[in-house]
Amino acid sequence: MRKMLRVIALFICLFTTNIISLAAPKNPADTTAKRPAWAAKKGAYRPTRALKNDILHTQLKLQFDWLRQHALGTATITFKPYFYPQNTLELDAKGFDIKGVFQLDTLEQYDSTAKKYVKSFAFDTLEYTYNRRVLNIKLRRTYSRFDTLHVLIDYVAKPNELTDDMMGSKGDKGLYFINADGLDEGKPRQIWTQGETEYNSCWFPTVDTPNEKMTQDISLRVDNKFKTISNGLLVESKMNDDSTRTDRWVQNIPHAPYLAAFVVGDFAKETEKLPNGLELSYYVEPEYAPHAKAIFGRTAQMIPFFEEKFGVKYPWQKYAQVAVRDFVAGAMENTSITVHAENVQMDGRSLLDGNSDAVIAHELVHHWFGNYVTCESWGQLPLNEAFANYAEYLWAEYAKGREEADLWGQGELQQYLGEAEQKQEPLIRAYYADKEDMFDSHSYAKGGRTLHMLRKYVGDEAFFLSFKKYLEAHRLGTAEVADLREVFEQVTGEDLTWFFNQWFMSAGHPTLKVEKVFDTNKITLTVRQLQDSTYTPIYRLPLKIDVWVKGQKKQYDIVVNRAVQTFEFPAEQRPDLVDFDVEKQLLGVIEYEKSKPELVFQYHNCDNYMARYESVTNLESQLADSTVRHLMMQAMNDRFWKIRQVAISNFSEYDGQEFNSVERIIQSKARVDAHSRVRTEAIITLGSFGDNSNDPLFREALNDTSYLVVSAAIDSYLIGKPDDAADVATRFENAPNSDIVTAVANYYAGLAKAEQYDWFIQKMNRLKPNDIYNFLQVFGKYLIRANVETQRRALPMLESTARNASTYFVRFGAYQVLGLLTDIEGVKSMRKGIRTAERDPKLKEMYGQFGDF
Repeated sequence: MRKMLRVIALFICLFTTNIISLAAPKNPADTTAKRPAWAAKKGAYRPTRALKNDILHTQLKLQFDWLRQHALGTATITFKPYFYPQNTLELDAKGFDIKGVFQLDTLEQYDSTAKKYVKSFAFDTLEYTYNRRVLNIKLRRTYSRFDTLHVLIDYVAKPNELTDDMMGSKGDKGLYFINADGLDEGKPRQIWTQGETEYNSCWFPTVDTPNEKMTQDISLRVDNKFKTISNGLLVESKMNDDSTRTDRWVQNIPHAPYLAAFVVGDFAKETEKLPNGLELSYYVEPEYAPHAKAIFGRTAQMIPFFEEKFGVKYPWQKYAQVAVRDFVAGAMENTSITVHAENVQMDGRSLLDGNSDAVIAHELVHHWFGNYVTCESWGQLPLNEAFANYAEYLWAEYAKGREEADLWGQGELQQYLGEAEQKQEPLIRAYYADKEDMFDSHSYAKGGRTLHMLRKYVGDEAFFLSFKKYLEAHRLGTAEVADLREVFEQVTGEDLTWFFNQWFMSAGHPTLKVEKVFDTNKITLTVRQLQDSTYTPIYRLPLKIDVWVKGQKKQYDIVVNRAVQTFEFPAEQRPDLVDFDVEKQLLGVIEYEKSKPELVFQYHNCDNYMARYESVTNLESQLADSTVRHLMMQAMNDRFWKIRQVAISNFSEYDGQEFNSVERIIQSKARVDAHSRVRTEAIITLGSFGDNSNDPLFREALNDTSYLVVSAAIDSYLIGKPDDAADVATRFENAPNSDIVTAVANYYAGLAKAEQYDWFIQKMNRLKPNDIYNFLQVFGKYLIRANVETQRRALPMLESTARNASTYFVRFGAYQVLGLLTDIEGVKSMRKGIRTAERDPKLKEMYGQFGDF
């Protein structure tokens, strides 16, 4: 599953900066030091679930009561005792009405008329106990592991009637009806499921644990106007007498119960086939049908790419992707049917500013790491998520080049370090409070960067051969991290316990302070590990060092493995630069002060993106220096777009020497740079100069092909209040893009006219969840300036959003806007009620931090 971690991490950063900070390293000998807030917290021991019975096959027949939001089902469970004899079958079944439980026996009788043997089932009613969480079925007798049994359960699943102790900590309920009554105009009616971690037992009885594997057969009875999508292949579709249709989907390859899924709704479907006949299908809302292949089409290149990388063919019967409304995660890798949140849907023009290839690659690779080989318990989750996370790097490296991949890696590192200010846990955890705690930036971002370090250490050939052997050894089964380590050791011939212990089994990361001294033909490099060794290990770190003297480079391999360590390198004169961790692959913090000449030299001579990025960011405040200024002017034409963007942003509000030359370069970038984010940054920077001289350029940019560029141009142009401001706003107020609509909203917020309230509400109702948070901030600006009647009018909508929005950062955004209106009677108590009723642990934690803020 791809949680909305990147969006969420950025969101959290906006509100936690300077509130929670990483504790300064302490002397381990200081026994009076207070335990830091980020130190690993030992929850309850969470062993791999013991299996009494083994589910072999699940057959489901489902139909739906949209009014009550119920699923009416029968489940036929085929199973056998796992090892020890059993006389009961325990199934997870949350919040059901159980209508009956029966044991099925296959009878074979000779039909003298047909002159052949005919099979039939005998139904024996079974006794059971049920506490609305676990269904305990008493079998007719004790059976051994050599017996195969069939039990049928007639039940009703009622996901909206689950009690708090049945749902997940975020209200997870497994089965979701979207716009069930059809009263939400403009929103499609859909049903979809989300099983990870253990919520599929909210809609069918099973042994809901990742170390169980089963095949399945799901029949869905729906209105004929709807399409269905599920795991495996559609083997039958037949009309019923009541004009409904029953679709039967069969998957004959076993997978974990949490990966079972279906979707019902009105979708447009686009398909294509790989040369080997594998069908790829893309389901989107009808208005996005012309763009479906543009959204998902790189999947056809991803599958053979990852097959070649992993040395294992895509193992499933098909691959479908579907976008649904109000999804509770970024996406979910249900076997052969990945479900995406609606924000994956974009028109062709939006795709010019960026696509969803990262999440598409992430979910696809789960079909090897997660679905084909599954973590045996949730404490081993990085065996699923770290690999899927690193797939994003691998695809970016292949499709866009090393620099684009390293930019992605930089973002993942910062995401983990941001979370590490609040928590530092081992990647592999036997102790945790809630299984949902595993779905964090440790399992994803830190896990992916840890794999990258392992790749750099063992080399590409050994790295990917180990992937292949791991997948082959544990195919259609489960694994734990020791299995991964053993495979890498078999391939490399090296004991890698040290690597796995410090990166997978221990909390934290290294914090290094690097100091260099040149004296009489040698360089002395002192490296100190500053992390608090009470909670974090002293690391063994194989690194590469480049020593530049007289413009020539010599590379050295070092191993940092002590708290304080010195290294000496020959140098006939003071070095131009000593580049520490040349490959910029270390997951950690490096404090290493470099002089201005060293940073200038580094930009011009080090080819690595991160080295150049370090130069342009660390020299940002020295533009008065002509050497730095000229470097930054040169960097605005760097080969990589991110460096160009950063260099341009460094000139924000600039009014120093060579201003005209700087401005001309930025104007050129705004008009003709190949990357829309660079053009956007150029327009924002030109707008910061605080005059109207670039208004003609801003008007020109209103016709750019990029929505991002147009939105920046609207902001920069309208802030000057030109005579045609109202006409420009009217021209774009109904644009099919959230960035543009938010830019217009920002202008309307400044006017604060009561008659524009309905426009704000109409636009907010049509935005995707990822876009609503930013729009709410602008809406808050509008309400502050609006009259009291308009403010009061907004209260019911804001309260409803703060309580019921599907994503927690949207709920928090509405809560924030209410905080701007606390002068109105009743708003303070309303916000208190919202805080009290919130279920999401992350948002509850934030409310605890910010209180009435």
